[in-house]
Amino acid sequence: MELANELAYMTVAELSTRIRRRELSPVEVVEAFIHRIEERNKSINAFVYFGYEDARRRAKDAERALMSGEEIGLLHGVPTAMKDLFDFYPGWVSTFGGIKAFKDFVPDFYCVYAERIEKAGAIILGKTNSPVMGFRGTCDNYLFGPSRNPFDVSKNTGGSSGGSAAAVADGLVPIAEGTDGGGSIRIPAAWCGLYGYKASFGRIPFVTRPNAFGGSMPFLFEGTLTRTVEDAALGLSVLSGYDPRDPFSVDEDVDFMAALRRSIKGWKIAYSPNFDVFPVDNRVSEVVANAVKAFEEAGAHVEEVKMGIKRNQRELSDVWCRLIIPINIEFFENFKQQGIDILKDHRDDLPPQYIEWLEKGYRMTILDLIRDQQIRTEIHDAIQNVLEDYDLIITPTVACPPVDNADDGNTVGPTHINGEEVDPLIGWCLTYFTNFSGHPSASIPAGLIENKLPVGMQIIGKRYADADVLAASATFERIKPWYDIYKICESRPI
Repeated sequence: MELANELAYMTVAELSTRIRRRELSPVEVVEAFIHRIEERNKSINAFVYFGYEDARRRAKDAERALMSGEEIGLLHGVPTAMKDLFDFYPGWVSTFGGIKAFKDFVPDFYCVYAERIEKAGAIILGKTNSPVMGFRGTCDNYLFGPSRNPFDVSKNTGGSSGGSAAAVADGLVPIAEGTDGGGSIRIPAAWCGLYGYKASFGRIPFVTRPNAFGGSMPFLFEGTLTRTVEDAALGLSVLSGYDPRDPFSVDEDVDFMAALRRSIKGWKIAYSPNFDVFPVDNRVSEVVANAVKAFEEAGAHVEEVKMGIKRNQRELSDVWCRLIIPINIEFFENFKQQGIDILKDHRDDLPPQYIEWLEKGYRMTILDLIRDQQIRTEIHDAIQNVLEDYDLIITPTVACPPVDNADDGNTVGPTHINGEEVDPLIGWCLTYFTNFSGHPSASIPAGLIENKLPVGMQIIGKRYADADVLAASATFERIKPWYDIYKICESRPI
């Protein structure tokens, strides 16, 4: 289908504008993207649930609304995808990251992303792959297998929002949902050459029940993966805003689109090549160090800094695992009350590293939790102290290039970088520090390794200064545009 190829790499901004002008029909747009998914998804395993019937119905409704002159939303008729984790759509299966015991579990309520993105007029085409409970920085599971990187299908996408990242990079949708509890938006953005945005904590509601406070340890986030900064700002515009169901929800209106036009001339930017603690692959370091120069071209002052973090990176990755595992235990205990005992009856659904952390979690004491929260505070304070003197912090997003996919459903990251041992689940990700702290942070494409594998650069702003992160990102995009890299994905064999 010729239209499918024509629309594949059209931005959200252009698609929505052309639909609004009636140059494109929501029905033909949705059909074009469904055709592309059917043609290309098998080779990358991005989508794991296909909601075509609902999408076609909504496309017809969108077309009627458009033709009758009804008031329409900012993303009217734009196709999107949602993640198969804690992301719910009535009547659609949720497996919580490929847990076989939940392959027939169908919720009857919406998550925030589905609720708000549909209110803005977008049309969800299906759900994308994720690792079990999102508990790693790669994307693989026993039920669906790995999501394969469109830049090199032998490599992983990163996770946990890996299916969403693959879908956007391969032109299957222009925008997709990610959630981020340790870097799950930014990690796959880095490996798939995308812009992944994690807003300030509370900016986009994250609704959890029966425990409304479950999304704070560490901070959990909803967000998007896109190919441009402008598209991320559009997504943030419709997803942000107060929700009384979230006790941390922020009631503040921000013009995120206006931020894209701001200058960063005179800004002070702190550059940390490794957060003081992470070993970083030399190829990644070289790309990011070169990319940082773009901010100087824009008139900002960039200085390399020490973060003042004294902890070992192995200790810190363990803290992240211990902080997030209680949410996982609570989840399984809730289902146990409904007659589904995962650890007793469905252990084979879970990878061994995850089972090990669940068992550690059950043995944790209140003193362990107190100590971990104190270490988390040290990281918060280190970031906050630097941002007292600087407008932004720049780091690599992840410490290594994309890893090879495993063939057993259990792809993990590297065990060593530059000869130093790292936790293969998340110890190579420079992302989880802002899940400890709540600061806004984005991964932006910084360049390529070996002319084909993307490298991400992380931009961190002050709490609630999301507009600053977007302004710096848009400036970088103008100086070092990356859109040509998707030709690598488009030209791969399918």
